[in-house]
Amino acid sequence: MSALFAWLGNSDLRASEDASGTDFGPILMALETGVYHRLVLLSDHGLQKTQNFVAWLSGKFTGATEVRYAKLRSPTDFEDIYVAANGAVSATLTSSPELPFTFHVSPGTPAMAAVWVLLAKAKYGASLIESSREHGVRPVVVPFDLAAEFLPVASKAADEALAHLVQGLPPAAPEFGNIIHRCSAMKRVVAMAQRLAQRDLPVLIQGESGTGKELFARAIHASSKRKDAPFVAVNCGAIPLELIDSELFGHEKGAFTGAHTTRAGYFESADGGTLFLDEIGELPLQSQVRLLRVLQEHEVTRLGASKSRKIDVRIVAATNRVLPEEVRAGRFREDVFHRIAVGILALPPLRAREGDLNLLVDALLAQINREATSQPGFKHKTLSVSARNLLLRHAWPGNVRELHNALLRASIWAPGEEIAAKDIDEVLSLTSTGTDDAILGASLGEGFSLPDLMADVARHYLDRAMEQSRGNKTEAAKLLDLGSYQTLTNWLLKYQPKKAGTDGA
Repeated sequence: MSALFAWLGNSDLRASEDASGTDFGPILMALETGVYHRLVLLSDHGLQKTQNFVAWLSGKFTGATEVRYAKLRSPTDFEDIYVAANGAVSATLTSSPELPFTFHVSPGTPAMAAVWVLLAKAKYGASLIESSREHGVRPVVVPFDLAAEFLPVASKAADEALAHLVQGLPPAAPEFGNIIHRCSAMKRVVAMAQRLAQRDLPVLIQGESGTGKELFARAIHASSKRKDAPFVAVNCGAIPLELIDSELFGHEKGAFTGAHTTRAGYFESADGGTLFLDEIGELPLQSQVRLLRVLQEHEVTRLGASKSRKIDVRIVAATNRVLPEEVRAGRFREDVFHRIAVGILALPPLRAREGDLNLLVDALLAQINREATSQPGFKHKTLSVSARNLLLRHAWPGNVRELHNALLRASIWAPGEEIAAKDIDEVLSLTSTGTDDAILGASLGEGFSLPDLMADVARHYLDRAMEQSRGNKTEAAKLLDLGSYQTLTNWLLKYQPKKAGTDGA
């Protein structure tokens, strides 16, 4: 059994009003085949007409019917149609990821049919059907692949706000040009980063692993007045605990066992420039105390030294942790947080950057080709359309870093010049986390709790929605198809996910 997605068309409305009962209309004709147990009905015909149709259909179709109302500027507006259709499919996949589904191209306008074809071939791999009195219900065969990614059109108000944000800035450093993007979320983050680059303030960059935090840090440094001074990058999570203070603050000869020479720390090395503290959330509390003094006094004391040294360093910190949550849990000092979180950038994950994936695929593959030119047996690699579609459908939990690594592996393994779908499929299967198996294949019996499992799933998707909507509860409720702001609030109160929301609509 599977689900059928369809727009409510005029032919279906006429069928529901036909007193003779001989006219089924395209939707009922498809449902009568018995293949579908669920109908997701999209309608722009208004509440009364839609409810009348659903009431008529309920006497003939025993499966579930879900209605999703769409406000279209016109029934041929491709952008509005795409947003409504894509939102309906995405919400259904969130609640029923294994459910097979079909798009019905006959009801509605030609623009609606075209969008169904685009979504089926380029994004979801769904089946397509059509129906008519002459030929009944039959599959639609599109004898070619499509690779397309939708880019939402920015509103005039958003464009004006962005223009105001960047107004008066000097030309951006080339490093900002290396941040490949075109979606509005990234445009705003880049614009904010450009403004922060002009102010000599600490910056905290937040985002999941692989979202490009160091790329932003380097761009901020290169656009600042410190651009000719050192940029020193430190991964706080990669330093052994017993060496953190020595690495950051330096040490004198004989300060501890093994300190055979005097050594300047990273703070001194970055004097006059920028110190990038990556994964700052990994710093132990004791080191945070020493860091706080450096930030407050602008001076550093080497281990084993009696005198401090004045330094002039700009701090750009980054973390994939939620630092306010770490503060509440006692794992990160609140005073340190407020010292480093003056300018804050929140980098969106790749899954929230609609319209950017194709650009990144092309840019990363071009980079991989350039770097491999001197390698023995080099062949310039291209992507097949079906391979690109697999990339567009993947969730990318590892973000841009995962995308780069997947393309690199596929380019190495593909024997010819074209990377085929099977090459991408193999690469992605090797890095799959197996989340579905952990949920759907969990062992029953001792230790298993269905309520706990359901709560974990709810918290996971509540967190994702709140992150993608930047804490806007009204928008998050739409992403989760929870119906209303208040319903989402009730879920948040019940499951207590990590991310809190605003009251904004």
